[in-house]
Amino acid sequence: MNKEVEMNINKVNTLTFDMFGTILDLAGSMIPYLNEFLNNTNSDVSGDQIWDTWRDRQRIEQYQDNILMLGHSGYLKTCERALKYSLEKYDISFNEKQIKSIMDGWHYLKPFDDALKSLPELSNKYKLVALSNGEQNYLEHLALNQLKFEFNDIISVQNAGLFKPSPAVYRKAAKMLNQNVEEIMMVASHSFDIIGAKACGYKGAYINRYDLPVEDMNYSPDITVIDFYEFTNFIVRGIIPKSVPKKNEGKIIE
Repeated sequence: MNKEVEMNINKVNTLTFDMFGTILDLAGSMIPYLNEFLNNTNSDVSGDQIWDTWRDRQRIEQYQDNILMLGHSGYLKTCERALKYSLEKYDISFNEKQIKSIMDGWHYLKPFDDALKSLPELSNKYKLVALSNGEQNYLEHLALNQLKFEFNDIISVQNAGLFKPSPAVYRKAAKMLNQNVEEIMMVASHSFDIIGAKACGYKGAYINRYDLPVEDMNYSPDITVIDFYEFTNFIVRGIIPKSVPKKNEGKIIE
């Protein structure tokens, strides 16, 4: 392991994980539900197109809750609001029964293989904690029934009353874990999550599975890899990843 990186993370004993898009494959899980719905419409819009708009809009919904100080209205609620907005954008008619049918897919999210296979090995060296925008009971359902993995702890941002990347989320999590911030590393496939955590003193590991640049901020990840296999090799075995981190190119992160 690079000596500079090793010195930077040698105090870390706890890994906090983003769930949605980092451990759980959202697009692979949800686009089939969209396609099933679209097959019964006259629209020529694809499930992939709807998904891209839906995902981007959900992020805006969550940011609006934070900015307007509305609290944590619920991960699934923001998903539903964003879905309706996305369908309306493409002039696709829907009813509440159809919305419910699509939304049911969120309870059957599938994990990425690299994450599922790496978590047990990471647990031999670190305390593993799910730190996510989802509701507490929803996260517990996903861990138990979809991941079938037992985290040391599961923390919903509901405890802070805000969505990530609000600083209150990371500070509240550190307090609940009774850990100093420098002992925690945030692991996520969205660089905004890394930025929020780093701003609060956490270390950050960017699992860049979407091949996107880091947002142009003053908080760079301590580790950047393409998947959990590289991350585990690096942080457990000290094997330097072959992949080269993508430099910032002025793009917007998913």
